[in-house]
Amino acid sequence: MNRIQDRALIKDLERIVGREDVLFDPTELLVYECDALTTHKSLPRAVVIVSSTDEVSKTVKLLNSLDIPFLARGAGTGLSGGATALDGSIIIEMSRMNRILRISYEDRLAVVETGLININLTRTVEDDGYFYAPDPSSQTACTIGGNIAENAGGPHCLKYGSTVNHILALRVVLPDGSIVDLGSKGADSVGYDLVGLFVGSEGTFGIATEATLKLQRMPEAIKTMLADFPTTISASRAVSSIIAAGILPSALEMMDKVTINAVEDSVFAAGMPRDAAAVVIIELDGTAVETSVEAERVREICLSEGARSVWIAKNIDEKNKIWAGRKGAFGAMGRIKPDLMVQDGVIPRSKLPEVLDQIYQIAEKYSLKISNVFHAGDGNLHPNISYDGRDTNEVTHVKAACEEIMGLCISVGGSITGEHGVGTDKLDYVKLIFTPEDINLMACIRACFNPKGLSNPRKTIPSLRCRAY
Repeated sequence: MNRIQDRALIKDLERIVGREDVLFDPTELLVYECDALTTHKSLPRAVVIVSSTDEVSKTVKLLNSLDIPFLARGAGTGLSGGATALDGSIIIEMSRMNRILRISYEDRLAVVETGLININLTRTVEDDGYFYAPDPSSQTACTIGGNIAENAGGPHCLKYGSTVNHILALRVVLPDGSIVDLGSKGADSVGYDLVGLFVGSEGTFGIATEATLKLQRMPEAIKTMLADFPTTISASRAVSSIIAAGILPSALEMMDKVTINAVEDSVFAAGMPRDAAAVVIIELDGTAVETSVEAERVREICLSEGARSVWIAKNIDEKNKIWAGRKGAFGAMGRIKPDLMVQDGVIPRSKLPEVLDQIYQIAEKYSLKISNVFHAGDGNLHPNISYDGRDTNEVTHVKAACEEIMGLCISVGGSITGEHGVGTDKLDYVKLIFTPEDINLMACIRACFNPKGLSNPRKTIPSLRCRAY
């Protein structure tokens, strides 16, 4: 587009949302050049701040008619480059669409706009004895829409499942601007599971503007435990042994020594032992009798696997302190180096000892500082590489290390992402786990929703070369 056409486009967008809600000055757009993965940056052509499904629909219809690519963005806490505006895309900013529209305790559901911050739903319903289960580490900032796009997880998804397990219905603006309702507010819906297909599609199928979410009843009792270990290997074995014993904690998290010390040096300090090679956080919930019996069994297992001590939080303050340390770990990494690459891969639990050992060897090979804090119970790794983005040599080493870590996860029967998505960061790795036929099938499904490829272009599925026969 030339400058005259751009001016005409801005005027058309302003007629939809108002003059103050269209940003196009480069200094204003700078804040939107990347998500939380700062290694991938691209300025959008403009940002449109919407307040309703109708405004989203009208905006998308306009952009579709002009063949202009677009993407939705909420808090920008994603870690795969999924919210970066490629190909001159226009960002549709969703954060004002943050209302809770309806709560039904009788049906155990809530209808919300997708710009709602995750934690705000639980804060609204907790006094009535309910909570929303998916709880990413960024839950005090991330939005429901972003969680839907990436099928976000979190510590308590070991027992309760990831985002897809908690979505009953969606209102979606398709890439042509039409509005459709997917799913049902009942227990089940007839036909294809389009909600399950849409969740995790990373914005390539359209924009979810409203979601009907399941609410969970608060358990009678919760026990939060902290076990510290002299080696990461013994901690990893304890994780597998707990699950093998038939115990399903609501959360089973692991933090290594580098992470522990970064947390203890920060405002998130939780009193974790600095000399431990690793700590494992175990949370059990259920009836009072059930959690007491399981806590004792978990304690025995941890000690038998070499734990130096096993501590149980005595009250809500001690519990909250442990979780503040765990969820504040990524922020605490800023004390180590100015930049952080948070990787995301999945492996079988039984492979934790050998994979962690090899990750540390990869770090040594490239002279990098790697720390590990992750969802150990479901084998969802988060190797964190602290680096200085101003050092081009170090950035090169970070990229090489990431490639080796992804290859390692695949080699033991794992995958390249558990909850952060493919985005732009992992496009090259998709070909390592899917055949060209698999990728073409996924591209065909995407084309059913997004035939022009305008909705969040060049994300999730890599392009394949055409072959003439």
